[in-house]
Amino acid sequence: MSQTRTLPLTIYGAATALIQPLAPAVLRRRARRGKEDPERIGERLGVASTPRPQGVLVWLHGASVGESLSLLPLIEAIAAARPDVALLVTSGTRTSADLLASRLPPGVIHQYAPVDTPSAVRRFLSHWRPDLGLLVESELWPNLLLAAHAQGARIALLSAKLSPSSLRGWLRAPQSARALLGVFHLILAKDQAAAEAFAQLGVTVGGLGDLKFGAERLPVDPAALAAAQAAFGARPVVLAASTHPGEDEIILDAYAAARAGAPDALLVIVPRHPERGLGVAALAWARGLSVAVRSLDESPDEAAVYVADTLGELGLWFRLARLAVMGGSFVSGIGGHNPLEPARLCCPFASGPQVGNWAGAYRDLWRVLDDGPLTSRVELGRRIVRALSGDPEAAGRAAEARAYVAARDIDARQVTGQVLALLPQPA
Repeated sequence: MSQTRTLPLTIYGAATALIQPLAPAVLRRRARRGKEDPERIGERLGVASTPRPQGVLVWLHGASVGESLSLLPLIEAIAAARPDVALLVTSGTRTSADLLASRLPPGVIHQYAPVDTPSAVRRFLSHWRPDLGLLVESELWPNLLLAAHAQGARIALLSAKLSPSSLRGWLRAPQSARALLGVFHLILAKDQAAAEAFAQLGVTVGGLGDLKFGAERLPVDPAALAAAQAAFGARPVVLAASTHPGEDEIILDAYAAARAGAPDALLVIVPRHPERGLGVAALAWARGLSVAVRSLDESPDEAAVYVADTLGELGLWFRLARLAVMGGSFVSGIGGHNPLEPARLCCPFASGPQVGNWAGAYRDLWRVLDDGPLTSRVELGRRIVRALSGDPEAAGRAAEARAYVAARDIDARQVTGQVLALLPQPA
Protein backbone atom coordinates (compact mmCIF):
# COMPACT_ATOMS: atom_id res chain seq x y z
CA MET A 1 0.00 0.00 0.00
CA SER A 2 1.53 3.35 -0.97
CA GLN A 3 0.63 6.99 -1.30
CA THR A 4 1.91 9.07 -4.20
CA ARG A 5 4.03 12.03 -3.14
CA THR A 6 3.32 15.29 -4.92
CA LEU A 7 6.22 17.58 -5.82
CA PRO A 8 5.86 19.72 -2.65
CA LEU A 9 5.80 16.60 -0.48
CA THR A 10 8.84 15.24 -2.32
CA ILE A 11 10.69 18.52 -1.74
CA TYR A 12 9.71 18.44 1.94
CA GLY A 13 11.07 14.90 2.28
CA ALA A 14 14.35 15.86 0.59
CA ALA A 15 14.75 19.02 2.66
CA THR A 16 14.19 17.23 5.96
CA ALA A 17 16.66 14.54 4.89
CA LEU A 18 19.28 17.25 4.31
CA ILE A 19 18.80 18.85 7.72
CA GLN A 20 18.42 15.65 9.76
CA PRO A 21 22.15 15.54 10.72
CA LEU A 22 21.48 18.75 12.68
CA ALA A 23 18.60 17.25 14.69
CA PRO A 24 20.70 15.85 17.60
CA ALA A 25 22.42 19.20 18.18
CA VAL A 26 19.13 21.09 18.02
CA LEU A 27 17.54 18.69 20.53
CA ARG A 28 20.50 18.98 22.91
CA ARG A 29 20.24 22.78 22.75
CA ARG A 30 16.53 22.55 23.54
CA ALA A 31 17.33 20.20 26.43
CA ARG A 32 19.70 22.79 27.92
CA ARG A 33 16.79 25.26 27.86
CA GLY A 34 14.49 22.73 29.56
CA LYS A 35 12.43 22.11 26.41
CA GLU A 36 13.48 18.46 26.02
CA ASP A 37 14.19 15.64 28.44
CA PRO A 38 17.97 15.13 28.17
CA GLU A 39 17.64 11.49 29.25
CA ARG A 40 15.18 10.71 26.44
CA ILE A 41 16.51 12.60 23.44
CA GLY A 42 16.98 9.25 21.71
CA GLU A 43 13.20 8.81 21.57
CA ARG A 44 12.89 12.10 19.69
CA LEU A 45 15.32 10.61 17.16
CA GLY A 46 13.19 7.48 16.83
CA VAL A 47 15.32 5.28 19.10
CA ALA A 48 12.94 3.34 21.34
CA SER A 49 13.75 3.04 25.03
CA THR A 50 11.67 -0.10 25.60
CA PRO A 51 10.90 -3.27 23.64
CA ARG A 52 7.79 -3.60 21.49
CA PRO A 53 5.15 -5.92 22.97
CA GLN A 54 4.04 -8.89 20.90
CA GLY A 55 0.81 -8.79 18.91
CA VAL A 56 -1.41 -5.95 17.72
CA LEU A 57 -0.23 -2.47 18.74
CA VAL A 58 -2.28 0.71 18.75
CA TRP A 59 -0.31 3.94 18.66
CA LEU A 60 -2.00 7.04 20.03
CA HIS A 61 -0.45 10.49 19.67
CA GLY A 62 -1.36 13.80 21.31
CA ALA A 63 0.72 16.84 20.49
CA SER A 64 0.79 18.47 23.93
CA VAL A 65 -0.93 18.41 27.31
CA GLY A 66 -4.55 18.98 26.29
CA GLU A 67 -4.43 16.63 23.32
CA SER A 68 -2.60 13.93 25.27
CA LEU A 69 -5.01 14.02 28.19
CA SER A 70 -7.99 13.94 25.83
CA LEU A 71 -6.82 10.47 24.77
CA LEU A 72 -7.14 8.98 28.28
CA PRO A 73 -10.82 7.95 28.06
CA LEU A 74 -10.18 6.36 24.66
CA ILE A 75 -7.13 4.53 26.00
CA GLU A 76 -9.17 3.12 28.87
CA ALA A 77 -12.00 2.11 26.53
CA ILE A 78 -9.66 0.30 24.11
CA ALA A 79 -7.91 -1.46 26.99
CA ALA A 80 -11.26 -2.63 28.40
CA ALA A 81 -12.69 -3.77 25.04
CA ARG A 82 -9.49 -5.28 23.63
CA PRO A 83 -7.16 -6.44 26.42
CA ASP A 84 -5.20 -8.35 23.76
CA VAL A 85 -4.00 -5.07 22.22
CA ALA A 86 -0.78 -3.28 23.26
CA LEU A 87 -1.02 0.50 23.62
CA LEU A 88 1.72 3.04 22.84
CA VAL A 89 1.18 6.74 23.55
CA THR A 90 3.45 9.45 22.16
CA SER A 91 3.54 13.15 22.92
CA GLY A 92 5.84 16.04 22.15
CA THR A 93 6.33 18.05 25.35
CA ARG A 94 7.93 17.41 28.72
CA THR A 95 4.85 18.60 30.61
CA SER A 96 2.62 16.16 28.74
CA ALA A 97 5.06 13.33 29.45
CA ASP A 98 5.10 14.14 33.17
CA LEU A 99 1.30 14.21 33.38
CA LEU A 100 0.88 11.03 31.35
CA ALA A 101 3.34 9.24 33.61
CA SER A 102 0.88 9.70 36.48
CA ARG A 103 -2.32 9.17 34.50
CA LEU A 104 -1.72 6.33 32.03
CA PRO A 105 -3.15 2.93 32.99
CA PRO A 106 -0.65 0.20 33.92
CA GLY A 107 0.99 -1.42 30.94
CA VAL A 108 0.52 1.51 28.54
CA ILE A 109 3.85 2.62 27.07
CA HIS A 110 4.80 6.27 26.68
CA GLN A 111 7.47 7.51 24.28
CA TYR A 112 8.30 10.95 22.93
CA ALA A 113 7.19 11.44 19.34
CA PRO A 114 9.97 11.39 16.76
CA VAL A 115 10.95 14.57 14.96
CA ASP A 116 9.72 14.53 11.37
CA THR A 117 12.97 13.61 9.65
CA PRO A 118 13.17 10.51 7.45
CA SER A 119 15.70 8.68 9.64
CA ALA A 120 13.88 9.35 12.94
CA VAL A 121 10.56 8.32 11.44
CA ARG A 122 12.07 5.17 9.94
CA ARG A 123 13.60 4.09 13.25
CA PHE A 124 10.36 4.79 15.13
CA LEU A 125 8.14 2.87 12.73
CA SER A 126 10.58 -0.02 12.22
CA HIS A 127 10.62 -0.66 15.95
CA TRP A 128 6.97 -0.11 16.87
CA ARG A 129 5.22 -1.33 13.67
CA PRO A 130 1.79 0.05 14.70
CA ASP A 131 -1.30 -1.65 13.35
CA LEU A 132 -3.46 1.40 14.05
CA GLY A 133 -2.48 5.02 14.63
CA LEU A 134 -4.87 7.43 16.38
CA LEU A 135 -3.69 11.02 16.16
CA VAL A 136 -4.95 14.16 17.92
CA GLU A 137 -2.84 16.83 16.26
CA SER A 138 -3.53 20.08 14.40
CA GLU A 139 -0.25 19.98 12.45
CA LEU A 140 0.25 17.26 9.84
CA TRP A 141 3.74 15.73 9.68
CA PRO A 142 4.24 14.39 6.13
CA ASN A 143 7.19 12.04 6.66
CA LEU A 144 5.58 10.31 9.63
CA LEU A 145 2.13 10.00 8.07
CA LEU A 146 3.25 8.83 4.64
CA ALA A 147 5.73 6.32 6.08
CA ALA A 148 3.18 4.87 8.51
CA HIS A 149 0.66 4.55 5.69
CA ALA A 150 3.24 2.89 3.44
CA GLN A 151 4.07 0.42 6.19
CA GLY A 152 0.43 -0.67 6.24
CA ALA A 153 -0.88 0.99 9.40
CA ARG A 154 -4.44 2.20 9.48
CA ILE A 155 -4.50 5.81 10.65
CA ALA A 156 -7.28 7.96 12.09
CA LEU A 157 -7.27 11.69 12.79
CA LEU A 158 -9.46 12.44 15.80
CA SER A 159 -10.69 15.78 17.13
CA ALA A 160 -9.38 16.93 13.78
CA LYS A 161 -8.77 20.60 13.15
CA LEU A 162 -6.43 22.76 11.13
CA SER A 163 -4.82 25.84 12.59
CA PRO A 164 -5.42 28.97 10.48
CA SER A 165 -1.78 29.03 9.39
CA SER A 166 -1.87 25.35 8.41
CA LEU A 167 -5.06 25.83 6.43
CA ARG A 168 -3.59 28.80 4.57
CA GLY A 169 -0.48 26.79 3.79
CA TRP A 170 -2.35 23.73 2.55
CA LEU A 171 -4.70 25.86 0.44
CA ARG A 172 -1.60 26.92 -1.50
CA ALA A 173 -0.92 23.23 -2.21
CA PRO A 174 -4.34 21.56 -2.30
CA GLN A 175 -3.18 18.47 -4.20
CA SER A 176 -0.54 17.82 -1.56
CA ALA A 177 -3.13 18.34 1.16
CA ARG A 178 -5.45 15.78 -0.40
CA ALA A 179 -2.57 13.35 -0.89
CA LEU A 180 -1.53 13.65 2.73
CA LEU A 181 -5.05 13.55 4.16
CA GLY A 182 -5.70 10.53 1.96
CA VAL A 183 -3.62 8.38 4.32
CA PHE A 184 -6.37 8.54 6.94
CA HIS A 185 -8.93 5.78 7.10
CA LEU A 186 -11.08 7.95 9.35
CA ILE A 187 -11.20 11.69 10.04
CA LEU A 188 -13.50 12.95 12.78
CA ALA A 189 -13.61 16.75 12.88
CA LYS A 190 -13.50 18.56 16.20
CA ASP A 191 -16.55 20.65 15.29
CA GLN A 192 -18.49 21.95 12.32
CA ALA A 193 -16.02 24.77 11.70
CA ALA A 194 -13.19 22.23 11.47
CA ALA A 195 -15.23 20.08 9.09
CA GLU A 196 -15.74 23.11 6.85
CA ALA A 197 -11.99 23.80 6.88
CA PHE A 198 -11.31 20.27 5.64
CA ALA A 199 -14.02 20.71 3.01
CA GLN A 200 -12.07 23.70 1.65
CA LEU A 201 -9.28 21.22 0.92
CA GLY A 202 -11.68 18.84 -0.82
CA VAL A 203 -11.77 16.37 2.06
CA THR A 204 -15.00 15.00 3.54
CA VAL A 205 -14.79 14.02 7.18
CA GLY A 206 -16.42 10.91 8.61
CA GLY A 207 -18.30 12.81 11.28
CA LEU A 208 -17.80 15.02 14.31
CA GLY A 209 -16.11 13.92 17.49
CA ASP A 210 -14.21 16.05 19.96
CA LEU A 211 -12.18 13.89 22.33
CA LYS A 212 -11.82 16.81 24.69
CA PHE A 213 -15.36 15.88 25.57
CA GLY A 214 -15.94 12.39 26.85
CA ALA A 215 -13.46 12.51 29.72
CA GLU A 216 -14.29 11.63 33.29
CA ARG A 217 -14.09 14.19 36.07
CA LEU A 218 -10.53 15.07 37.11
CA PRO A 219 -9.42 12.67 39.83
CA VAL A 220 -8.60 13.61 43.40
CA ASP A 221 -6.68 11.94 46.20
CA PRO A 222 -9.28 11.61 49.00
CA ALA A 223 -6.62 12.06 51.66
CA ALA A 224 -5.33 15.24 50.02
CA LEU A 225 -8.89 16.57 49.72
CA ALA A 226 -9.63 15.89 53.38
CA ALA A 227 -6.35 17.53 54.42
CA ALA A 228 -7.03 20.63 52.33
CA GLN A 229 -10.60 20.92 53.63
CA ALA A 230 -9.31 20.74 57.18
CA ALA A 231 -6.58 23.30 56.47
CA PHE A 232 -8.83 25.77 54.65
CA GLY A 233 -11.89 25.40 56.85
CA ALA A 234 -14.59 27.89 55.88
CA ARG A 235 -12.20 30.24 54.08
CA PRO A 236 -13.49 31.28 50.64
CA VAL A 237 -11.09 29.99 47.96
CA VAL A 238 -10.41 31.48 44.54
CA LEU A 239 -8.36 29.34 42.16
CA ALA A 240 -6.09 30.62 39.41
CA ALA A 241 -5.73 27.51 37.26
CA SER A 242 -2.79 26.86 34.92
CA THR A 243 -1.39 30.38 34.80
CA HIS A 244 1.32 31.64 32.47
CA PRO A 245 3.84 34.50 32.77
CA GLY A 246 2.05 37.83 32.67
CA GLU A 247 -1.20 36.42 34.07
CA ASP A 248 -0.17 36.01 37.69
CA GLU A 249 0.29 39.76 37.97
CA ILE A 250 -3.18 40.44 36.56
CA ILE A 251 -4.86 37.94 38.87
CA LEU A 252 -2.89 39.01 41.95
CA ASP A 253 -3.76 42.68 41.40
CA ALA A 254 -7.46 41.88 40.99
CA TYR A 255 -7.43 39.58 44.01
CA ALA A 256 -5.58 42.05 46.24
CA ALA A 257 -8.25 44.67 45.54
CA ALA A 258 -11.13 42.22 46.01
CA ARG A 259 -9.75 40.76 49.24
CA ALA A 260 -10.35 43.98 51.15
CA GLY A 261 -13.93 42.87 51.72
CA ALA A 262 -12.99 39.28 52.60
CA PRO A 263 -9.73 39.32 54.59
CA ASP A 264 -9.93 35.56 55.29
CA ALA A 265 -9.95 34.69 51.56
CA LEU A 266 -7.33 32.45 50.01
CA LEU A 267 -6.05 32.58 46.43
CA VAL A 268 -4.63 29.26 45.18
CA ILE A 269 -2.38 29.77 42.16
CA VAL A 270 -1.48 26.71 40.08
CA PRO A 271 1.18 27.74 37.55
CA ARG A 272 1.00 25.77 34.31
CA HIS A 273 4.70 24.97 34.68
CA PRO A 274 5.49 24.10 38.32
CA GLU A 275 9.08 25.34 38.08
CA ARG A 276 7.63 28.87 38.08
CA GLY A 277 6.30 28.43 41.62
CA LEU A 278 8.89 30.46 43.51
CA GLY A 279 8.71 33.26 40.94
CA VAL A 280 4.94 33.43 41.38
CA ALA A 281 5.41 33.54 45.16
CA ALA A 282 7.79 36.48 44.75
CA LEU A 283 5.14 38.37 42.76
CA ALA A 284 2.68 37.90 45.60
CA TRP A 285 5.22 39.01 48.23
CA ALA A 286 5.95 42.13 46.17
CA ARG A 287 2.27 43.06 46.52
CA GLY A 288 2.34 42.70 50.28
CA LEU A 289 0.46 39.39 50.27
CA SER A 290 1.56 36.61 52.60
CA VAL A 291 2.44 33.43 50.70
CA ALA A 292 2.82 29.69 51.25
CA VAL A 293 4.33 27.34 48.66
CA ARG A 294 3.07 23.77 48.36
CA SER A 295 6.29 22.27 46.99
CA LEU A 296 8.06 23.58 50.12
CA ASP A 297 5.44 21.90 52.32
CA GLU A 298 4.45 25.27 53.79
CA SER A 299 1.12 25.59 55.58
CA PRO A 300 -1.49 27.92 54.04
CA ASP A 301 -2.99 28.71 57.46
CA GLU A 302 -1.72 32.29 57.68
CA ALA A 303 -1.31 32.88 53.94
CA ALA A 304 -3.35 35.05 51.61
CA VAL A 305 -1.89 33.25 48.60
CA TYR A 306 -1.06 29.55 48.27
CA VAL A 307 1.16 28.62 45.31
CA ALA A 308 0.29 25.03 44.40
CA ASP A 309 3.32 24.33 42.22
CA THR A 310 2.49 20.68 41.66
CA LEU A 311 1.27 18.54 38.78
CA GLY A 312 -1.94 16.57 38.57
CA GLU A 313 -3.85 18.26 41.42
CA LEU A 314 -6.31 20.50 39.59
CA GLY A 315 -9.07 18.05 40.47
CA LEU A 316 -8.40 18.88 44.12
CA TRP A 317 -8.47 22.64 43.69
CA PHE A 318 -11.56 22.73 41.46
CA ARG A 319 -13.44 20.87 44.20
CA LEU A 320 -12.50 23.51 46.78
CA ALA A 321 -12.86 26.77 44.84
CA ARG A 322 -15.77 29.17 44.77
CA LEU A 323 -14.39 30.49 41.48
CA ALA A 324 -11.76 29.18 39.08
CA VAL A 325 -9.98 31.83 37.00
CA MET A 326 -8.75 29.93 33.94
CA GLY A 327 -5.18 30.67 32.92
CA GLY A 328 -3.84 30.86 29.40
CA SER A 329 -6.63 33.28 28.58
CA PHE A 330 -5.32 36.68 29.70
CA VAL A 331 -2.16 36.79 27.53
CA SER A 332 -1.75 36.10 23.84
CA GLY A 333 -0.05 33.06 22.38
CA ILE A 334 -1.48 30.38 24.69
CA GLY A 335 -5.07 29.93 23.54
CA GLY A 336 -6.75 29.18 26.86
CA HIS A 337 -7.15 26.01 28.89
CA ASN A 338 -9.87 23.43 29.30
CA PRO A 339 -13.13 24.91 30.72
CA LEU A 340 -14.76 21.47 30.71
CA GLU A 341 -12.70 20.42 33.72
CA PRO A 342 -14.23 22.91 36.19
CA ALA A 343 -17.65 22.50 34.56
CA ARG A 344 -17.67 18.75 35.19
CA LEU A 345 -16.95 19.44 38.87
CA CYS A 346 -19.66 22.11 39.14
CA CYS A 347 -17.03 24.76 39.83
CA PRO A 348 -17.91 28.30 38.63
CA PHE A 349 -15.21 29.64 36.33
CA ALA A 350 -14.14 32.81 34.54
CA SER A 351 -11.59 33.53 31.84
CA GLY A 352 -9.96 36.21 29.77
CA PRO A 353 -10.65 36.63 26.05
CA GLN A 354 -7.66 34.67 24.65
CA VAL A 355 -9.25 31.22 24.34
CA GLY A 356 -8.65 30.27 20.71
CA ASN A 357 -7.71 26.64 21.44
CA TRP A 358 -11.02 26.14 23.25
CA ALA A 359 -13.08 28.75 21.42
CA GLY A 360 -16.00 26.42 20.68
CA ALA A 361 -16.29 25.15 24.24
CA TYR A 362 -16.02 28.61 25.77
CA ARG A 363 -18.46 30.08 23.27
CA ASP A 364 -21.04 27.42 24.03
CA LEU A 365 -20.54 27.63 27.77
CA TRP A 366 -20.73 31.42 27.76
CA ARG A 367 -24.03 31.08 25.91
CA VAL A 368 -25.32 28.55 28.43
CA LEU A 369 -24.25 30.76 31.33
CA ASP A 370 -25.26 34.08 29.75
CA ASP A 371 -21.68 35.13 30.40
CA GLY A 372 -18.55 36.20 28.53
CA PRO A 373 -14.82 36.85 28.82
CA LEU A 374 -13.30 39.29 31.29
CA THR A 375 -11.28 41.93 29.48
CA SER A 376 -9.73 43.94 32.33
CA ARG A 377 -8.41 43.73 35.89
CA VAL A 378 -11.47 45.70 36.99
CA GLU A 379 -13.90 43.14 35.55
CA LEU A 380 -11.87 40.30 37.03
CA GLY A 381 -11.83 42.04 40.41
CA ARG A 382 -15.60 42.41 40.36
CA ARG A 383 -16.02 38.72 39.55
CA ILE A 384 -13.73 37.76 42.43
CA VAL A 385 -15.62 40.07 44.81
CA ARG A 386 -18.88 38.40 43.78
CA ALA A 387 -17.42 34.96 44.43
CA LEU A 388 -15.92 35.88 47.79
CA SER A 389 -19.17 37.46 48.96
CA GLY A 390 -21.14 34.28 48.21
CA ASP A 391 -22.70 34.76 44.76
CA PRO A 392 -26.24 33.31 45.17
CA GLU A 393 -26.52 32.42 41.48
CA ALA A 394 -23.13 30.69 41.17
CA ALA A 395 -24.32 27.18 42.06
CA GLY A 396 -27.17 27.28 39.55
CA ARG A 397 -24.94 28.51 36.73
CA ALA A 398 -22.32 25.88 37.52
CA ALA A 399 -25.00 23.15 37.44
CA GLU A 400 -26.13 24.35 33.98
CA ALA A 401 -22.54 24.18 32.73
CA ARG A 402 -22.14 20.66 34.15
CA ALA A 403 -25.34 19.49 32.42
CA TYR A 404 -24.23 20.94 29.09
CA VAL A 405 -20.87 19.20 29.26
CA ALA A 406 -22.36 15.91 30.45
CA ALA A 407 -24.59 15.67 27.37
CA ARG A 408 -21.65 16.20 25.02
CA ASP A 409 -19.46 13.81 26.95
CA ILE A 410 -21.99 11.08 26.15
CA ASP A 411 -21.82 11.93 22.43
CA ALA A 412 -18.02 11.92 22.41
CA ARG A 413 -17.83 8.47 23.96
CA GLN A 414 -19.48 7.08 20.81
CA VAL A 415 -16.18 7.70 19.02
CA THR A 416 -14.84 4.61 20.74
CA GLY A 417 -17.00 2.32 18.61
CA GLN A 418 -15.72 3.87 15.37
CA VAL A 419 -12.14 3.45 16.53
CA LEU A 420 -12.58 -0.16 17.63
CA ALA A 421 -13.97 -0.99 14.18
CA LEU A 422 -10.57 -0.09 12.69
CA LEU A 423 -8.72 -2.67 14.78
CA PRO A 424 -7.80 -6.08 13.37
CA GLN A 425 -10.10 -8.69 14.83
CA PRO A 426 -8.60 -11.03 17.42
CA ALA A 427 -7.44 -14.37 16.10
